[in-house]
Amino acid sequence: LFTPHFVSKHSLSSASFSSFIILSHPQSVQKCSLFNTGSNSWCELSLSLPRVLSSPLSSNLLSSSNGLLCFSIPRSSCFVVYNLLAKSLRRVNFPTCLFDNESLTLVSTDNGFQLFVLSSAGSSNQALVYSSTVCSWRRFEGSTQILSESCHQKGVFYNGCLFFTTLEPFHVVYFHLESGRWEGSTAVLPRDLTFVRVASDGYQKLYLIAGVGTSGISRSIKIWELGKDEDQGVDYWVEVETLPEMICRKFVSVCYHNYEHVYCFWHQGLICLCCYTWPEMLYFKVSRGTWHWLPK
Repeated sequence: LFTPHFVSKHSLSSASFSSFIILSHPQSVQKCSLFNTGSNSWCELSLSLPRVLSSPLSSNLLSSSNGLLCFSIPRSSCFVVYNLLAKSLRRVNFPTCLFDNESLTLVSTDNGFQLFVLSSAGSSNQALVYSSTVCSWRRFEGSTQILSESCHQKGVFYNGCLFFTTLEPFHVVYFHLESGRWEGSTAVLPRDLTFVRVASDGYQKLYLIAGVGTSGISRSIKIWELGKDEDQGVDYWVEVETLPEMICRKFVSVCYHNYEHVYCFWHQGLICLCCYTWPEMLYFKVSRGTWHWLPK
């Protein structure tokens, strides 16, 4: 989406530009549901995927970013990054030592793309980063066991780093894609949290989405934005929104208080909140401060 020709032809001010949320299923690779945020409707789309990706038994859609889709091809020992618009693909072979990828994140920027993989092969925990500009993997030691056991969603790209949340005791940790260094966020988390997720627009804003309650039961769901005190040089969380009570009741009942099923992501000014076990998606429109359910 960052090539000059595409940007000039489909600028955000153009009525012809549309952005989509893609809903996929492991047993239905060829056909996906797309939600058009412009028309506020779902449509079924048969993807014209290349033959290497066409079989549901031989490929799995793992991650997407800015028009790129990343599939795993287990029998071929490789990933395939597919450009949905240009109909082009790139094979990315596994590192020399095969591993069980517990978490893969595709990050697409104007400089190409990167693949981030957490591996727990053997007794060590490693982070592996592939860069499309140099076509090679880098291996970094030291990813924490607590993260590898509790990474329920992909990393969230923000300011050159991938952010993750852990299980209780809750923490926000991040990985520097360039240096390979792990750090823990210094921003103190709010109290009485029942689950924690993060979402980001990529560069300017990082949000914390969390349930608040006691004994593992969420009584409310709130959103915080990461702020920074330039004088003190410290980060902090600023509360910006609370989910309305009626919507909150429906959402937590859908989850049955099993918050491992909760997934959050950012899409075109929307903070989307969904549950793997329920066919509806909730989103918060940041610019208007309003909550909505996507149509089923």
